[in-house]
Order: sequence, then C-alpha cells, then structure tokens
Amino acid sequence: MRLQPEMKRYTRRLLVTMTLYAIALIGANMWFRHAPPSGPLAYLVAILPALPIMGVFVVIGRLLVEMRDEYVRMLLVRQSLIATGFALSVSTAWGFLEGFGLVEHTQGYWTTVLWFGGLGLGGCFNALTEWRTRA
Repeated sequence: MRLQPEMKRYTRRLLVTMTLYAIALIGANMWFRHAPPSGPLAYLVAILPALPIMGVFVVIGRLLVEMRDEYVRMLLVRQSLIATGFALSVSTAWGFLEGFGLVEHTQGYWTTVLWFGGLGLGGCFNALTEWRTRA
C-alpha cells in the first residue's frame, strides 16, 4: 500500500522533530549532569527538550489540515479527542489525589506521555469500530 503524500510529509516531519527531541534531551541531561548552567541559561536548557515535543503537536495539526481524505481525517480527530480526554481525565484525577495528600507529586510532562498513550487507545478504538462496521 502506497503512502499518501501528506502521510509521507507527516512521517518526515515527525522523524525530524523526534530526532531533535532525542538530541535536546540527551544534551540537556548531560549539560546539567556535568556542568550545570545557572541563571536564565539554566531555564533555556531545561526547556529545550520540550520544544520538539511542542513541534510534534504542530506536525499532527498540519497532518489534520493537509489530510485530503475526510474519513481518515475524522478518524485522526477522534483519536486525538480520545487522547486529550484520557490525558486530561487522568491528570485531573491525579491532581485531586495529590491535593488530598494521597499520592506523591508527579512531573507535569507526564501529561504529554499520557496523551501519546491516549493516541494509542484512540487508534485501538478506531480499529475496533472499523472491525465492528465491517463484520
């Protein structure tokens, strides 16, 4: 099966942003471990790994805009909505548990990890619905 041009662009963009993420994450960790920066530079270095992740959201948004097949676009939108609902629900529940002193504090970036996990759940939901409609 041949990839549509917009999927090829998405894959290429995602590869670039994830490569930049790996470089920024490893670089920031090494920098803080061996010669920790201070002042405003420390904030800049600490935020560097977040920038490519922000880029991933832009890449996904561009795919949704460029997608020519409206049915596939709807599946991607539904998958993203499931991911968003999942990540926000778990983060909200955790926040209340944390607020009442029942669980330890967790780093905020885990919400993004939950969102990407939610994309997987959304993909499974889409596959299940596709399977049910064909049966």
